[in-house]
Amino acid sequence: MEQGRPAFTVDLLERYAAKGRGVISCMAAGNDVIMLGTSKGWVTRYDFGVGDSIDFDLSVGRPGEQSIHRVFVDPGGSHCITTIVGTGGADTFYMHAKWSKPRLLARLKGLVVNTVAWNRQHITEASTKEVILGTDNGQLFELAVDEKEKKEKYVKFLFELAELPEAFMDLQMETTNVLNGMRYYVMAVTPTRLYSFTGTGSLETVFSTYLERAVHFMELPGEIPNSELHFYIKQRRAIHFAWLSGAGIYHGELNFGSQRSLSNGDENFVENKALLDYSKLTENSGTVKPSSMAVSEFHFLLLIGNKVKVVNRISEQIIEELQFDQTSEAITRGILGLCSDATAGLFYAYDQNSIFQVSVNDEGRDMWKVYLDMKEYTAALANCRDSLQRDQVYLAQAEDALASRDYLRAASFYAKINYILSFEEISLKFISAGEQDALRTFLLRKLDNLTKDDKCQITMISTWATELYLDKINRLLLDDDTAFDGHSTEYQSIIQEFRAFLSDSKDVLDEVTTMKLLESYGRVEELVFFAGLKEQYEIVVHHYIQQGEAKKALEVLQKPGVLAELQYKFAPELIMLDAYETVESWMITNNLNPRKLIPAMMRYSGEPHAKNETHEVIKYLEYCVHRLHNEDPGVHNLLLSLYAKQEDDSALLRFLQCKFGKGQENGPEFFYDPKYALRLCLKEKRMRACVHIYSMMAMHEEAVALALQVDTELAMAEADKVEDDEDLRKKLWLMIAKHVIELEKGTKRENIRKAIAFLKETDGLLKIEDILPFFPDFALIDDFKEAICTSLEDYNKQIDQLKQEMNDATHGADNIRKDINALAQRYAVIDRDEDCGVCKRKILTVGRDLWMASSYTSVAHMAPFYVFPCGHGFHAQCLIAHVTRCTDEAQAEYILDLQKQITLLGGETRKDSNGSFAEDSISSMTMSPADKLRTQLDDAIAGECPFCGELMIREISLPFISSEEAQQVSSWEIRPHNLGGQRSFSLPA
Repeated sequence: MEQGRPAFTVDLLERYAAKGRGVISCMAAGNDVIMLGTSKGWVTRYDFGVGDSIDFDLSVGRPGEQSIHRVFVDPGGSHCITTIVGTGGADTFYMHAKWSKPRLLARLKGLVVNTVAWNRQHITEASTKEVILGTDNGQLFELAVDEKEKKEKYVKFLFELAELPEAFMDLQMETTNVLNGMRYYVMAVTPTRLYSFTGTGSLETVFSTYLERAVHFMELPGEIPNSELHFYIKQRRAIHFAWLSGAGIYHGELNFGSQRSLSNGDENFVENKALLDYSKLTENSGTVKPSSMAVSEFHFLLLIGNKVKVVNRISEQIIEELQFDQTSEAITRGILGLCSDATAGLFYAYDQNSIFQVSVNDEGRDMWKVYLDMKEYTAALANCRDSLQRDQVYLAQAEDALASRDYLRAASFYAKINYILSFEEISLKFISAGEQDALRTFLLRKLDNLTKDDKCQITMISTWATELYLDKINRLLLDDDTAFDGHSTEYQSIIQEFRAFLSDSKDVLDEVTTMKLLESYGRVEELVFFAGLKEQYEIVVHHYIQQGEAKKALEVLQKPGVLAELQYKFAPELIMLDAYETVESWMITNNLNPRKLIPAMMRYSGEPHAKNETHEVIKYLEYCVHRLHNEDPGVHNLLLSLYAKQEDDSALLRFLQCKFGKGQENGPEFFYDPKYALRLCLKEKRMRACVHIYSMMAMHEEAVALALQVDTELAMAEADKVEDDEDLRKKLWLMIAKHVIELEKGTKRENIRKAIAFLKETDGLLKIEDILPFFPDFALIDDFKEAICTSLEDYNKQIDQLKQEMNDATHGADNIRKDINALAQRYAVIDRDEDCGVCKRKILTVGRDLWMASSYTSVAHMAPFYVFPCGHGFHAQCLIAHVTRCTDEAQAEYILDLQKQITLLGGETRKDSNGSFAEDSISSMTMSPADKLRTQLDDAIAGECPFCGELMIREISLPFISSEEAQQVSSWEIRPHNLGGQRSFSLPA
């Protein structure tokens, strides 16, 4: 054991605990409560939690000497059962912590109770629940007491030893909940046997089953007068037990929750049983049996004479001897007994006068060393307190494995060591032994034990492990011929393990170093695998292309993190390798720019072996044009060139006739270069396509000329497309007519007949005289007689129609002359009370203020005026002013300029100024300049009534208040005044 503070220490708790009422005969403890029984029938309760004591005299009323035989207290310190023995027999009492005096349990009269088993899981401060009593005559009873009832609730007989009647010396009970109720585990000892009982239901039911079946017991040779049974309790659950028997200390672990403990076997809850021989407690050959014992987590406290020897339960070695400070009169009898307080974790020893407290001070601190010495490494690790202790355990395990040549296991343990051996020392052990596999295992396990902060060390070790993996793979290839064929299980296993290692270590391995290692060992597949892990997709794709695995390369390129530039870079090689898969991949890949794929598609379509497969390129280009609505001229030009190279020109013609502008306003209808398309189609002799392109470029003469080489009907269709230029349309039809006439090889009459039929198809555009020059000079006129007659008849009809139109025009001119003559006689009657529409004054008012300028002459000195057919009349000056104000600025300046010129000229007064109409009479053939100006002025101001014409309509949009009236409007605004200076006046009632 390590040197340091003792695990157990002894302190005097109470010197004269019996208080002169005899000597201490027995003692029990629970929850800092100690119950003492004396030789004169007194029971003293020490409550160290409260700090007081209470004495009870149980000998009152009993004749002769009385002595407390046993005293029992529950783990909570509330319930106590005491048996007193004297000349008058035995009585058993129950007392509660709240009671002032004990109560006699009358149903147990005459029975000597040696032991009590408390139901620790269910006992409460108010009720004992089920309690088992063991008597001196080998009987077991069940007892229950409620504090409020002041007496026992019931006392039931449970069991009696029949085969070998002996006294029950000690008793323990444990319970656990199961699906079908409560399960009880009971252990009881006599001087020679250890009995075990178990069952489900009530205690009465459990023990009743043993009427029909044998009781399981363990019998050991030898007798001991003070046979004891102890459970070590941890967290209210029994962990292990110990029986102080005549042969030694029989002990083991308890497992009440295992499946085996739920079977019908009685002792199945006992595990890892052992027997501590008493001969190990003394140095000489003699054997000394303890008089009492107590059990801690790892030790036995054995009372031998006046000393307590502390024995390690695992190693069975004495670690300490406890000495007690006794009085002189107590030394002769020595220490009488030991007891334990499971709740407080304390132990007590007592002699005839004093109580001693035995305290536990971290008794498990050296247990790791104990288990280590016994090579129980799992238990040793469980009891280690720090990393240094664990290192020693791992070192011992590693050295054991190394000694047995189990290098892989040794490597796992060495990897867990952090302090007592360096990394280099451990590595050299495996290098010296030539165990590369064990070294690799050590490195891998070491990686598992390192933290994220050890980045440099992790990288170095990972790189070393990578090289060891590669070395292992090479050695397998050299040693095993089947590894080349992939039939070696070990080879496949190490490859999978290596790849898993690369996957786990991809973030800590140096990329450049690792790739150089893989390349130097020739592991191309692993190099590609690692490149994929590091997202070096260019290397991966290049490898798959070299292997001819286009589909795998395309799968890599379709990953989300792959740049589109790799698609463009490898497109030429991939499409040559597998055109179908490549095009399918392109079509499902987003954000590809088809323009950047054009070089690859052109290279592929130019290869001889690809001529029958260029439809894959056409398929992709059609997808771009029709589905993606691509508008790149390069894409359209390439698609057009591929169409032109096909033997069937139907696809080419459909493409040329399609519109790709997607409907945008003023957008182009096609995106290919028409000049390039024309050159290409001429080169490939796609004449119909050339005709379409000529027509699209408005080169109709060239289109018709080329169409005549292909199909006359096509030429006619092209000629009909010209609608807005009649001369050009006629010229095109003449070209077609000439071609048709020259092509006919039949008789002259048949030739003429077909020419006449052709004229009918032109819908009258061409006449017979238009096509006559195309016939030979020796053609007879008789052959054209019918056509010429028809043409002359048409001309006669046109002449008649023109004559009719001329007659209609002459008649119309006569009507116009009559209307003009009538206008000169037109007049209007003005009422003398008629008002001017502007100034509201009488139109016929005589006054100098309303005269016009001197250029106008008035009748009877009346002001000049205008009268309109609608009935409105205006003074001339008022009308000029009104029109000038309401019309636009340019027109107003024009009117004022005319008026100014008239004034300057001072011409004659107009003859019909008084009573003139809105419709002026036709002036004479010769007019003076003043008359021309007055005519222009009349047209400007009197072309229409200002109240009924367009001028009034335009006034609707004018604001009600003009800009000139802004000052007047502002004068009507209500502004707040300073109310401070106002005075209030009261109104009279």
